[in-house]
Amino acid sequence: MKIVVVGAGQVGSTIVEALHGEHDLTVIDTVRDRLEPLAYRYDLRTIEANGASRRAIQQAGTAGADLFIACTSRDEVNLVACSFARVEAPRATIVIRTSNVEYIDLWREGRLDVDFAVSSELETAHAVARSIGMPSARQTDTFADGQVQIVEFAIPEGADPAVVGRPLRDAPIPDDSRVLAIIRGASMTLPGGEDVIREGDRIVVIGSPAAARAWGALLAPGEGVVEDVVVYGGGQVGAAIARTLSDQGIGVRVIEPVLERAREVAEQLPRCRIYNATGIDVDFLERERIGRAQAAVFAMKEDAKNHYAATLARVHGVRFTIAVVHDAISTEVYELSGVDVTINPRGVTAEEIVRFAHDPRTQQVAMLEGNRYEVLDITTQPTSEYVGLRFRDMPIRGALIGAIVRDGKAVFPRSDEVLQAGDRVIVFTERARVGDVEKVL
Repeated sequence: MKIVVVGAGQVGSTIVEALHGEHDLTVIDTVRDRLEPLAYRYDLRTIEANGASRRAIQQAGTAGADLFIACTSRDEVNLVACSFARVEAPRATIVIRTSNVEYIDLWREGRLDVDFAVSSELETAHAVARSIGMPSARQTDTFADGQVQIVEFAIPEGADPAVVGRPLRDAPIPDDSRVLAIIRGASMTLPGGEDVIREGDRIVVIGSPAAARAWGALLAPGEGVVEDVVVYGGGQVGAAIARTLSDQGIGVRVIEPVLERAREVAEQLPRCRIYNATGIDVDFLERERIGRAQAAVFAMKEDAKNHYAATLARVHGVRFTIAVVHDAISTEVYELSGVDVTINPRGVTAEEIVRFAHDPRTQQVAMLEGNRYEVLDITTQPTSEYVGLRFRDMPIRGALIGAIVRDGKAVFPRSDEVLQAGDRVIVFTERARVGDVEKVL
């Protein structure tokens, strides 16, 4: 595909990293220091210009583009860029990133002339909600309208010996699930029955929601269901997280230091309890019993503040912490200091956008381990060499099919199951092999 990307920040860079090997990319940005590393690393075309300029849109060759992505951090630039792109390339797929949830509503109502709108705030809120629902997981994604769950676990010391240290064929694997990958250091194995999970490994599991919870109980017994969450930060991200969790029936308390904003959030979220406080005052933490919360989400605008607040909350007793990451390098700092889950809004936004550059049969994409691996939801075509084969007879070729969706229902296939044309398959593979996997399916 010929793809034009407006914005070379973290979202744009993640998109470029995921797509450069298979597509013809042109990137527009006003900052040369962002463009030069991309051009050097990926050998693509860059244009130093304002993406809201029609001349820049034309210079990028948008008229011949198949996909146009506007993903700067400024909504007004993205809106104008998409408007020009629609004029220049009426048949192209046009995707806009926005930080304003109202634009998402306009798009859903058919009043915003783009093919797809992605909100970093909503994507982040959904990622937080998935983590809250599976507190023992490093990362979790859902497919097939929630019928299929992909979960990445870190194997702790003292994990259940029934699962750890013995061949998978002999382990009591929860029904309707499969281990898609064992990640050990920098290496990854697509496991067979003879492979063994060890302490310190990371594993990727696919299964039904019930099976995913069973895995969580095996690897982290006693976690239970999270019903009480404290959200630090009442900005757009924090408010979206609080609203999403509240809509799921979870009790939410929001801590917002700016009085005017705290009042706005209180009006927007009547079911949540809003505190006008910094959240790092010891008297406040003890008086409001913040340490008794089952989970805390740190969604303030500065990583350093989130880091300190998360550390203090853990000292006061909060067992499960999630931090929203604004600078990618902060992820390692958070993890080394004991924060359980980190979520990068730019990463989850890029993940949602990347699927538009995949084969049109691909309905969903999840990226794992810093985009080293991908999970695809793709429909098999009649000409696929895999159609008609039993799963036990399928060549591995660096990918594993963990589930199929047939007639709208998820099936977790056994070895004698036969793949049919038109089945949607949920398949795990390395990012470098995605193109090959799409071709053979």
